[in-house]
Amino acid sequence: MAHMHKKIKNGKPFYYVRETAWVNGKSKVVNQVYIGSPETIRDLKIERNTPDIQKIQLQAFGALWLANQIEERVGIVDIIDSILPKRGHGPSFGEYFLYAAFHRMIDATSKHALPEWYAKTAVQSIRPVDLTSLDSNGYHRKWSAVSEEDLKKIAKAFFQQVASLQDPADGCFLFDTTNFYTLIASKTDSELAKRVKNKEGRNWLRQIGLALMVDRHSRFPFHYHEYPENCHDSKVFSMLLDELACGMRESGKQDLTLVIGKGMNAPENFQAIDKMRDVHFITAYAPHHAQELVLTKRHRFTPLATPSNKILLEQGEEEDCLLAWRTKGEYWGRERTVVVTYNPHTASKKRHDFDEKLEMIKLSLFEMRAIVSAGAPDWKKEEDVRKRYANKCEEVYMPADLFDLNFKHKNGKMAMSFHKNFHRIEKHIEKFGKNILITDRAEWSTEEIVQAARDRNLVEEEFRPSKNDDLANMAPIRHWTDTTIRCHFLSCVIALTYSRILEFILSKTDFPMTANRCMDIMRDLGSCLCWSSKNTVKPHRIIEAPTPAQAAIIQAFGFQVVKGILEKL
Repeated sequence: MAHMHKKIKNGKPFYYVRETAWVNGKSKVVNQVYIGSPETIRDLKIERNTPDIQKIQLQAFGALWLANQIEERVGIVDIIDSILPKRGHGPSFGEYFLYAAFHRMIDATSKHALPEWYAKTAVQSIRPVDLTSLDSNGYHRKWSAVSEEDLKKIAKAFFQQVASLQDPADGCFLFDTTNFYTLIASKTDSELAKRVKNKEGRNWLRQIGLALMVDRHSRFPFHYHEYPENCHDSKVFSMLLDELACGMRESGKQDLTLVIGKGMNAPENFQAIDKMRDVHFITAYAPHHAQELVLTKRHRFTPLATPSNKILLEQGEEEDCLLAWRTKGEYWGRERTVVVTYNPHTASKKRHDFDEKLEMIKLSLFEMRAIVSAGAPDWKKEEDVRKRYANKCEEVYMPADLFDLNFKHKNGKMAMSFHKNFHRIEKHIEKFGKNILITDRAEWSTEEIVQAARDRNLVEEEFRPSKNDDLANMAPIRHWTDTTIRCHFLSCVIALTYSRILEFILSKTDFPMTANRCMDIMRDLGSCLCWSSKNTVKPHRIIEAPTPAQAAIIQAFGFQVVKGILEKL
């Protein structure tokens, strides 16, 4: 509630507009705006050609209000507070996680900047909080008291609640891993942060891995786990398999399928899945382990009965259709269904890149031949030249058997010649655009198997916001203890999940859009603290007139803005 407040300074009166709200069971001043002296107020009132209502302060409203609408459907604060009861003064454990998640959803920055960021928003009229508690020290103090076991309980209860919000799923889940860089110093003890190759090229920084499983239909997360990045994907998958199975069963389905990548393939993993009566798998298989499959002639492939292929066939573009060839084979101790796919578009792109790299290697060989002929030092031994050629091929990720190198020695000099190995080149080209899928879902059609495998890209789409500068960004990780890092990951996963729920709700309206686009639109909707020339005693807060897009999003959540007031439909 807003009201005028008078202060006497050096015997003179000065006026402020104050807003109060209930915070932790007490009425507190949550916002204060300086107006000025009585003369200033008089001038505001009698100024000519001014509207009846003047803005005193404008705060960001739309995106934060929208994030809170998702919280009202999920209730992560209640979930966390039921596991970690409030201790002492200030926000509860659940509120600390929630305000961190809101911040990540809308405009991710450091915890140090969080109070200042919230001060520019209308948080006190949406979900009042003591902002002085939401600083980096407050978070470190609060999160340091949360154990790994507590986080597991929270995550399980959270995903159970999220599962209740989705439509009945088909029992198919997608699993993948990625990594994030940290700013942890080399000498700081950490079981999670390890220095390994980073997918963003920041190999000099310590990394932390994240595994994520999402429902194929809704793309809601059902399990996540942070782990030391120096652990191979197959080991991570083996360690998490029982937890993943439990997470899938939360969907209420009895017949479950897990779609994974070739990095998770290991005999012990599939032996463990075989022992689970209700869990099946679809996995990609490394082509270099099955040369006989990727070298299968294309005349054995047939177009898949997919919507995109149907359109291509109607347009007379059969040569662009996605093709597949189905067979069986023994893998990991049992007979499995095998599907080899061929994508002409992918094959064309790879062929173009291949031809460019082949030409680069040929030019390098011409240079090498000239250097050898000139008798340059360190180029007089055949094995040294072959090693340089192999290194050149490795630089451009090409095999070294595409050219045959020949050497002749005469009068103490060495001569070099080379030519293309067309047999090897033809075999290499034959692999382009082909992928191998292996599954124990023998009763599924080829189209169902291929589509499920292609949908695994949806997990990568879930990871993309986590590396977005403005939306649910997890990196850089500025926390320096494993406990607070795990809490940081949970808050980011909450933000990712809430963003996906937002997309899911909007997908059922006439205005489907990504969470990123939705937040961009709603960030521009402000809440105004206003001064009325007709009433100088009670300033009031109104919401800006929404744009058509903002009004549509608000309506999707059952509200409308009428004369600056948010009302339920």
